[in-house]
Amino acid sequence: MSPPSNIVLQDRTAAGRRLVAPLLAYAHRPEVIVLALPRGGVPVAYEVATALDVRLDLLLVRKLGVPSHEEFAMGAIASGGIQILNEQALRAHPIDKVAFDAVVAQETRELLRREQVYRGTRTPVLLKDQVVILIDDGLATGASMMAAIRAARAHAPSRIVVAVPVGPPETVEALRSEVDELICPIMPEWLMSIGHWYMDFSQTSDAQVIRLLHRAWAKEDCADPP
Repeated sequence: MSPPSNIVLQDRTAAGRRLVAPLLAYAHRPEVIVLALPRGGVPVAYEVATALDVRLDLLLVRKLGVPSHEEFAMGAIASGGIQILNEQALRAHPIDKVAFDAVVAQETRELLRREQVYRGTRTPVLLKDQVVILIDDGLATGASMMAAIRAARAHAPSRIVVAVPVGPPETVEALRSEVDELICPIMPEWLMSIGHWYMDFSQTSDAQVIRLLHRAWAKEDCADPP
């Protein structure tokens, strides 16, 4: 069954614009940094960071997919050696250590590749004592966002906010206790999939990510005092 037309999101750009109003309290604040979870979170986060006039950067996270069903997350990894396991998924889809380690190694390689391709020589922003807004294009199991939260917390920010356009109530509530604020305007009882709530959920490419990041970073660099 399709979601009502007044709830469905046109695309990730529209999803980002939908998050702006609930985040207006963070506009024009130099201590605020929006961290996108690539790839799909980047177009969403770009709209938010641009509208709020705050910094944009990345927090690299990779889902650990069950080998026989890769869209089903058995956990996630994030920059800094953070690893989150979905115990319920692992009970439903038992996997031996060799196979599990192979998935972790593969996703770690991809995480490092993306870090190099997206960021190049640009130094990550310092998160200590900053207000961090973590953004993705939606929540499913929440494993990736939990990994992102723990990775961000390791850098001692003053506040962690999660903002996503869509996610199931149980996942939203499970994550809410982990952060200072969580914003999720669409919380369907039956998620089906994140893409089910978008008219256009085509895959975000590396080229799109790089273009948006460089556009945002060019504005920030121009705004920096000499």
